[in-house]
Amino acid sequence: MTDQKAQNITSIPIDGFSKLRITSIWTFLLSVQWSEPWLIGLLVFHVVCLCLTVLTCRFYRVQIVHFLLMVGLVYSAEYLNELAAMNWRYDRCSPLFSCYFDSRGMFISLVFSVPLLLNTVVIVMVWVHRTFSTMTELKTLQLKRKARHEKREKSD
Repeated sequence: MTDQKAQNITSIPIDGFSKLRITSIWTFLLSVQWSEPWLIGLLVFHVVCLCLTVLTCRFYRVQIVHFLLMVGLVYSAEYLNELAAMNWRYDRCSPLFSCYFDSRGMFISLVFSVPLLLNTVVIVMVWVHRTFSTMTELKTLQLKRKARHEKREKSD
């Protein structure tokens, strides 16, 4: 039993930088070197996207374009992963830790696609809220119009 458990533990990859066993998404994110300039740029990109999402809440057409661009980026994440894997400097990869851009796409999914998808979910929530508000206003106006019409018929 202990031999099997020891074998299972040794099959879990160890990050070369922080020496953590990668057993969950959190430990995977902890193993990333966030001080690299391109990762800082990616984080700034996600902050800008979030700011655009918040700032364009009142501008429906701009938000549609922003939404479509983010969905397009998520759709192209697989191709971006392949492109980055071909151009990644493999001398920076640790033998104990797979490179950022592997065939499974875990890194690009977590660091690139998930924040974009969260932004798109926020936009969809804004659209649903706006739709419910418009429907409520429309029904209120219909009831007021019906009440006025009935009041006129009673007075005639």
